[in-house]
Amino acid sequence: MATLVSERIGQFFVESDAGRDRLEYTEYGSGDRWVVLLHGQLMPRRMQQPLARALAGEGLHVVTLDLLGHGRSDRPADPLIYSVTAFAEQVVLLLDHLGADQAVVGGTSLGANVSLEVAVIASDRVRGLLVEMPVLDNAVEAGIIAFSPLMFAARFLPFTVDAVRWTTRPIPRGLVPFWVGIVLDTLDQRPASMGAVVHGLFFGRIAPPSRQRRAIQAPALVVGHPADPIHPAADAAMLAAEMPNATFVKAKDILEWRLRPDRLNALAADFCLRAWHGAGRGAGRGAGRGAGRGAGRPAGRTGGRAGAAKRRTSP
Repeated sequence: MATLVSERIGQFFVESDAGRDRLEYTEYGSGDRWVVLLHGQLMPRRMQQPLARALAGEGLHVVTLDLLGHGRSDRPADPLIYSVTAFAEQVVLLLDHLGADQAVVGGTSLGANVSLEVAVIASDRVRGLLVEMPVLDNAVEAGIIAFSPLMFAARFLPFTVDAVRWTTRPIPRGLVPFWVGIVLDTLDQRPASMGAVVHGLFFGRIAPPSRQRRAIQAPALVVGHPADPIHPAADAAMLAAEMPNATFVKAKDILEWRLRPDRLNALAADFCLRAWHGAGRGAGRGAGRGAGRGAGRPAGRTGGRAGAAKRRTSP
């Protein structure tokens, strides 16, 4: 039986040379054992709601964030402000806004890569890494094939993106299955901002290089999927082998964590709890371990600070 947890919606602001932008997040549960969950490319933070509720039910304080250009956060049309490093800086600003010294940081696909970047630019803030479907060396060709048409459509055929949005937006999300609703939310794009996001990621740094990944000391749980061309399990296995305190878990199939989540939810909860109970700091391999090391924080393309923030309680 699911445990009922409190849910609150909040917002904060980031400033850059391009202006001031608003980011929105949802908190689940309470306490000082923070977990930040990040979404996939062009997807909303709501995709992490089932896992967030499961982790909060175990006593963790979980936050899901809409990165800039996604979900209910602002969606500027400038490709220069989008990069994995810029997204990682937004996560650090979120921690500052929440008053969280450390968090287990994790995500899916793009969110996985952003989590790795957070561990590079702010390793002292990362209690552990929960990484699903990272996009690394083995995914380059498939990623280009999958996302190039989206950038082309957004730039040269914007009416096609608008037509999809106008068709899907009127469908009540409460009348369709949860994951159908997530697909509908993902299709709710604006041509200019969608093209900017894809362009910024295409021509920027998509993930820390192998040399930096090998230096990440935070405990990590890395989940890979079989038969997934855009997120090959080989990338996840390679990442787990590179990081000194990582454990690799292979999902049974590409939809296990979406449709049959109990096994992976339990592994994720156990990992996060171990990281916060101290087993993650200096214990053996496989138990969520490793000591974080201080690191410099190179400025990304959206370098900024958290502005005045507002938080409200959801009904």
